Amino acid sequence: MTSTLGAETRALVTGATGFIGQRLVPELLRLGASVWAGVLPEEDPALAGALPPEAEQLQLDVRDPHSVTLAVTHCNPDLVFHLAAAGVTAPETDPRTVIAVNVNGTVNVLEALRGQQTRRIVLTGTCYEYGARQTPEGLDPFNSYAASKVAAWAFARASWHSFGLPVVIARLFQVYGPGQPAKTLVPSAAHAALAGDDFQMTAGEQERDFVYVDDVVEGLVGVATAESIDGTSVDLGTGRTHTVRAVVEFIWTLAGARGQIHCGALDYRRGEPMRLVADASRTARLTGWKATTELEDGLRTTMEAARHA
Repeated sequence: MTSTLGAETRALVTGATGFIGQRLVPELLRLGASVWAGVLPEEDPALAGALPPEAEQLQLDVRDPHSVTLAVTHCNPDLVFHLAAAGVTAPETDPRTVIAVNVNGTVNVLEALRGQQTRRIVLTGTCYEYGARQTPEGLDPFNSYAASKVAAWAFARASWHSFGLPVVIARLFQVYGPGQPAKTLVPSAAHAALAGDDFQMTAGEQERDFVYVDDVVEGLVGVATAESIDGTSVDLGTGRTHTVRAVVEFIWTLAGARGQIHCGALDYRRGEPMRLVADASRTARLTGWKATTELEDGLRTTMEAARHA
């Protein structure tokens, strides 16, 4: 894997104030790249202010093709990390919203990059594109967020076929770590455990590939710099699964929690896949990257951060 990018590398990050973007931007700077961070015009000033001052912030709304074109023209990027998305932590989000951001926004990014000398465009997908069953197409989304990511993948593939755009889709598995939005599993369980509250959840039999955020950031850089993978999709995960229940119980142990875990209090989501695991060996072959953080270590770090939040 590449240990440095060099100041001559120009990187554009959409969705830079998000959970992963806040980790990716400083890592790109650490590797020596010049970084432009795309920030919504109406973004929370606290989130924008948390970005490193060395990164130049650009007002960028992927729903607005003019905004995207201006950003691309301004920074003329070698690498693009397209992280901007809607519905990541709220699968009930209106389908029209996820289409506007995740599908139309991706098309706007791809169209703005046609004719540019971009070396790699990394689009972030989701493991939920795979769904519960193996279909002839290999994808079977069970909610509107996952469906929008499948549509974005299809447009990316078409752009690679038709225009030779150097696109790679990185499908993220169950990412966790400090600073994750509170509505997701690990931070919501951590908050309840530390507060001494009870925690309502499903029966927790879902098997998920939990991957630490810093490993994901390293994986995105690996995807951006790997050779001969244009037009492909790769999984960013560990290749191992743990049940949701086991993860919550470990969080309870780390916290010495007083509250009760109420397994089965919530129903599974209709169509929810019971097992999702990354093809980590294929990703390692193609990019040289593999996750190195053990789940127990990552959860300890996450819990320690939550104690001091």
